[in-house]
Amino acid sequence: MSIRVLVVDDSSFFRRRLTEILAADAELLVVGTANNGKEAVEKAAELKPDVITMDVEMPVMDGIQAVREILKTQRIPILMFSSLTHAGAKATFDALDAGAVDFLPKKFEDIARDKGEAIEVLRQRVKAVARRRLFVRPATAVTPPPATAARPAPSALARTPLARAELLRSTERTEPAEAVSSANFRPSGKQYKLVAIGTSTGGPVALQTIITALPANFPLPIVLVQHMPAAFTGAFASRLNSLAKIEVKEAADGDILRPGVAYLAPGGKQMLVEGSDSQAKLRIKDDDSPRITFKPSVDITFGTAAKVFSDKVLAIVLTGMGSDGRDGCRLLKQFGSKIWSQDEASCVVYGMPQAVTSAGLADAEVNLADVASRMVAEVGHG
Repeated sequence: MSIRVLVVDDSSFFRRRLTEILAADAELLVVGTANNGKEAVEKAAELKPDVITMDVEMPVMDGIQAVREILKTQRIPILMFSSLTHAGAKATFDALDAGAVDFLPKKFEDIARDKGEAIEVLRQRVKAVARRRLFVRPATAVTPPPATAARPAPSALARTPLARAELLRSTERTEPAEAVSSANFRPSGKQYKLVAIGTSTGGPVALQTIITALPANFPLPIVLVQHMPAAFTGAFASRLNSLAKIEVKEAADGDILRPGVAYLAPGGKQMLVEGSDSQAKLRIKDDDSPRITFKPSVDITFGTAAKVFSDKVLAIVLTGMGSDGRDGCRLLKQFGSKIWSQDEASCVVYGMPQAVTSAGLADAEVNLADVASRMVAEVGHG
């Protein structure tokens, strides 16, 4: 059965180009197009697609407001397309706050190394985002708990990342609650000197959910690897920093790792950990190796962290396509570090965490809504 796609963009050229690319895949069926947000809302209600691709900047109603309006009545995964500018980055993150699940640059050549690969990445991303719907119960079937600060009502789904994570935890968990509840979590007592987090598709929302829930006195440095274009990482780090209690910055070459600071790997480059576990620093390097698909790569950051910090790393692999992070986790595991993977129910795409779990490397599978509280409990007992 084909995945039904609604394409929304005010550019007739982009709508046509995207439609041609998607329609060439037998698994995808473009059921309609819209040239502004208002028309998108109407066609989403009429056509009930499995996934929507949405431009950010449009006349009549922009993509951000369209996302909010659509998600008031339907739970359709929405993938944003954005220009690689500072203003485009800000608007894209606003769209993610509104409820969109992920984004891609409008210049397809910025997605991958060549046109053919970029087209395939685009198709796979649309499929992956659409399949997220399989793990979301229809709105009419959800019977959520009463709305409280800890458990938002369904209307909060389109408002904050934490609210969406909490709703996922309360309505979609496939494992017994006792097996994953924070209330039943017991810290290992292990000593740590670094937290390392890697993610891709769906990662911006996941990272915001976690980082903004950490206390100001979080005792360890955190390295963050998010597959993201270079034009976006500075804006994303700045956004997280404005929302979080801890400091968040885009990593710079030579940065000394300090407790209570999160360092986001710059897009288009590799972030390496060097030095000793008592005086570790970051190296930011260009890497044109054809063997390395992702810039930044979770595997590279995790692998170098293992060599510096040995068994004193808490590594967490979050939502994302592919298997980046698995090899880095394998090296961390060999050194004795602890690995967590995000559980399937709370992932946008259960690819990277599944790769780690299937390889037998995960010490625990954790729901997104529980990650921050577990981090605090775990490293607090070091």
